[in-house]
Amino acid sequence: MDDVSPSDLKTILHSKRANIYYLEHCRVLVNGGRVEYVTDEGRRSHYWNIPIANTTTVLLGTGTSITQAAMRELAKAGVLVGFCGGGGTPLFSANEVDIDVAWFSPQSEYRPTEYLQHWVRFWFDEGKRLDAARLIQQARLEQLQKHWLGNRFLKEQRFEVSSGQLVPLLDRHRESLQRAANVMELLTEEARLTKHLFKLAAQTVAYGDFVRAKRGSGTDPANRFLDHGNYLAYGLGATATWVLGLPHGLAVLHGKTRRGGLVFDVADLVKDALVLPQAFLSAVKGEQEQEFRRHCIESLTRAEALDFMIETLKDIATRVGGGGA
Repeated sequence: MDDVSPSDLKTILHSKRANIYYLEHCRVLVNGGRVEYVTDEGRRSHYWNIPIANTTTVLLGTGTSITQAAMRELAKAGVLVGFCGGGGTPLFSANEVDIDVAWFSPQSEYRPTEYLQHWVRFWFDEGKRLDAARLIQQARLEQLQKHWLGNRFLKEQRFEVSSGQLVPLLDRHRESLQRAANVMELLTEEARLTKHLFKLAAQTVAYGDFVRAKRGSGTDPANRFLDHGNYLAYGLGATATWVLGLPHGLAVLHGKTRRGGLVFDVADLVKDALVLPQAFLSAVKGEQEQEFRRHCIESLTRAEALDFMIETLKDIATRVGGGGA
């Protein structure tokens, strides 16, 4: 069989791609024209294909290596590669995005600039940045209400939140968003809502007392799963911004503290709606990280999370940046 180049494959839009890979204890290389990862069992090596034309993000965790040839093929296919620790959380280094993962974006001089031009048109205006931040938070609330109340797969796992509790909480937060005079007030409201969501999720699955502890969060499984799942959302956020050609430093909400703040902004669109409930469900069930990760990826794929991120960014860029003119 002749070697197949990524350029010969039918292009699949990033918003329609199905796969996020997190790999541990393996080698990533090119074998017979295909990008594969290799695991060793005793004297035998097992080769597993990575369908790069249908992949958005590859996270390389503990005990991994990758060849130059594999990076070349992944870049041709537009796949983002991140080096991270076990579960994606310990800090190794930071390249484009400072979120405990060193992200390597595919290099191309022909990336689109349409949405970047819209974005920078408003980004230097503090008032318009605040408008964009509000739009992200409003979209986040819509996803929360949609999935916490109407997601069939969450209901099948017995994550059933009372609309009488959730809807008034989200409505109060919507009102607070409109009253916020600056980004710091928005961040304060975001933190306040998230605290309520943790409490509501813990009550829904009978988890018991819960206190959010980021990074090195000890033995509490819900905290570990939250960290792990959030990094999957960051991978999609990094992909969405790369697809549209938006630099990660042009944040509208988290930019004061993170040079990769735009990825945090975009990940907010789905973290609470999809990752948070699954973290508590998996923790209560006593699942291992691999099981939780599989559930999370399936949930993000079913919800078309990447597509939603891209469309939301496009909408904000054109609405706030005056792209319709």
